[in-house]
Amino acid sequence: MTKPDLTAALTSPSADATLRLYRDWAASYETGFVAEMQYRLPGHVAAAFVAAGGRGPVLDVGAGTGLLAENLRALGFTDEIDGLDFSPEMLERAAEKRLYHALFRADVTQSLPLTRRYNGVTSSGTFTAGHVGPEAFGPLLAVANPGAQFALSINERVWTAQGFDWVLADLQQQGRIADLQLIEVQVYGEAAQRLDAEHANDHAQVALFRAV
Repeated sequence: MTKPDLTAALTSPSADATLRLYRDWAASYETGFVAEMQYRLPGHVAAAFVAAGGRGPVLDVGAGTGLLAENLRALGFTDEIDGLDFSPEMLERAAEKRLYHALFRADVTQSLPLTRRYNGVTSSGTFTAGHVGPEAFGPLLAVANPGAQFALSINERVWTAQGFDWVLADLQQQGRIADLQLIEVQVYGEAAQRLDAEHANDHAQVALFRAV
């Protein structure tokens, strides 16, 4: 069995392996990884979305256990939030928090079983190694209203390696997105230095843009 930890998550070889990992990780995810590594990314994305004037309804992509929604609510965001994730066990944890209007299990790299209704799209920790690449942008834009505010974290490990930089530039050149802004943030707090030196200094880009 793959040990459910950060290294295993970032090197997951397949979708099935990722599902198994998050199935085994769901119960301890927040008390272990999130607390011990001082996982800051959901807070960074929530703050950037609110500062950009984001409004609902919002689709929280890779919602996991609901950390991003928690941070949005803590900032006073009261609009409707839907959550989407690939792992049913993580969604079960999110449902317990009663933060979401609706929760959906889906593969974000495929056409989504959702209507075009969202004025905001957020994501924290989904666009990283071993997870989701820029192929998800098409399905997400398909469910976003014109003018919808996006706030997506993209780990530095995949920013150029998986072509996020040029895909976003190309979408802007095509006129499918506008007002692209990048905010570099640190993913973990100081406690991570003692626990995982390999990942402790990870950074991510929070990509802010609007659907056209």
